[in-house]
Amino acid sequence: MQHKIELKFMDSTRLATDVFSEWAEQGRDIGMEKGHSASVSEMLESAIPHLPQPFSAIDIGCGNGWVVRKLATLGARRVEGVDGASEMIANARAIDPSGTYHEEKLPEWTPENRFDLVHTMEFLYYLKNPQEMLTKIHDEWLEDGGWLVAGVDHYLEHEASLDWPNTLNVHMTTMSIDEWKTLMEKAGFRNIKIWQAAATDNFSGTLAMLGQHALDS
Repeated sequence: MQHKIELKFMDSTRLATDVFSEWAEQGRDIGMEKGHSASVSEMLESAIPHLPQPFSAIDIGCGNGWVVRKLATLGARRVEGVDGASEMIANARAIDPSGTYHEEKLPEWTPENRFDLVHTMEFLYYLKNPQEMLTKIHDEWLEDGGWLVAGVDHYLEHEASLDWPNTLNVHMTTMSIDEWKTLMEKAGFRNIKIWQAAATDNFSGTLAMLGQHALDS
């Protein structure tokens, strides 16, 4: 069961990619990096020890590419980024001209190659059907035995996030920690770990989800 947040102006709901393109033009992508750095670092610290060295990786919802560049310093031999926000990708390519960045709509797009690690931060809840994306990552994006690590800041237990759909006038799928875990299980992941990363007295933490591609799937 999904917990729905009612929007006052449902007919005029904006696309998240349009919002993020505007933020990129305003330079707010730099602030996003600062705001998410602690959670992402904790997530990668949990995922990377499970990976072969060197490893391949892709960042979904890569923004200006800061996680792509971070992964390159952490042992990735091949690393790519994908985002549907055109201005975010423009910023990523301007900062990192030699990097590999794709401007594509998700979940429709599928990469040409599979990866040992799929990372995503603040992407999944913008989808109307996160289950579809999680299943696609498991079945089509990951190498056998590869790992997904995903983070979301909008979830039921993070009460401060529950007004975000109204504030931004953007669709967000609102679910509890247990519901996200169930989606991971239904997508076929095993060795699942769920925790609240970078939690403080003033922040419930990023809901972090780590799971491995099932070899017998």
